[in-house]
Amino acid sequence: MEVTMTEDVLKIFSEPTAGWFAETFGKATKVQEEAWPAIAAGKPVLVSAPTGTGKTLSAFLVFIDRLSTLAREGRLEEKLYLIYVSPLKSLAGDIRENLRRPLDGIGREEGQQEITVGIRTGDTPQKERQRMVKHPPHILIITPESLYLMLTSRSGQSVVKTAEAVIIDELHALIDTKRGAHLMLSVAR
Repeated sequence: MEVTMTEDVLKIFSEPTAGWFAETFGKATKVQEEAWPAIAAGKPVLVSAPTGTGKTLSAFLVFIDRLSTLAREGRLEEKLYLIYVSPLKSLAGDIRENLRRPLDGIGREEGQQEITVGIRTGDTPQKERQRMVKHPPHILIITPESLYLMLTSRSGQSVVKTAEAVIIDELHALIDTKRGAHLMLSVAR
């Protein structure tokens, strides 16, 4: 069944998520209408579209909805659910801030678990890296090199192995490079 209308595509989401999206944006973009059903079905998805077409939210919203539902039900575990690979460490903070809007907007009920977002780059202090191993964020924003380093340690592997999905941003900037080859090997692990 092909979903093409915003009202229909929003049925994929829980009421709090669909309501927040409709109130905040009104309607989904074409990119979102096409990506969300495939992502929700667990299919591998490649989204390629111009800036400003809703790519970031098309990648994240299904997972934010799932995590928010788990949090509302008190079933959100202290583990990593989603890895977001950013080729530029300078974008990591921007991505975290962009995630705050839907995470805060979808609404935390009183007493509901908070969905945590962590950043791991070459600039992340050792103390913070150790904390992430003991208390993993639910969503981890990471550079390709830091992902590789996590996969080379037992403690890092124990965190990464619980992830249910990986989002790779700016894949076109990596694909034909040594960094891209290393990233593909890391994701395959």
